[in-house]
Amino acid sequence: MGILACFGVLTPFPFYYWLWNHPQTWVDLCGRGRDPCKFMAMVSHFFKLLQFLSLFSVSTLSWPPPLYFWPLFFLGQFLNFRVYLLLGESGTYYGVRFGKNIPWVTEFPFGTIKDPQYVGSVMSLLACLHWVPFLYIFLWVLGYVFMIHVESKEDPASRAKPLS
Repeated sequence: MGILACFGVLTPFPFYYWLWNHPQTWVDLCGRGRDPCKFMAMVSHFFKLLQFLSLFSVSTLSWPPPLYFWPLFFLGQFLNFRVYLLLGESGTYYGVRFGKNIPWVTEFPFGTIKDPQYVGSVMSLLACLHWVPFLYIFLWVLGYVFMIHVESKEDPASRAKPLS
């Protein structure tokens, strides 16, 4: 089960890498009338389910959780929900890469925390270390660090042109 769990945890990252670096291919694949952000969100939710099932398959659940769980998990989720609230689906799911005009956001946590959604996700994962073997958390966090690096380099000329 270990190799499958590793694969499940890492599966989304090649997809995100491809979308970031080849956004026009995704827009073309989605076709006219299909929002590439909405379609990316649906695929991403499937990958997130696969990741959670992978972690669950190697977890040893017990109750109550350690005290560090609560602040890490809730602060991490607060950051995730706040980012989604401020950016919306299009801002969260690469809208700017798919040729959408996404307004620049400066409200908290932006401008205070670099990459707040990734920071929130990492905090939530670290909260689960009591139940999940370190390797799986480490691989997932490594995927986020990889994507932070990938997304830190954006050439506006490589953005997709929306299909009209």
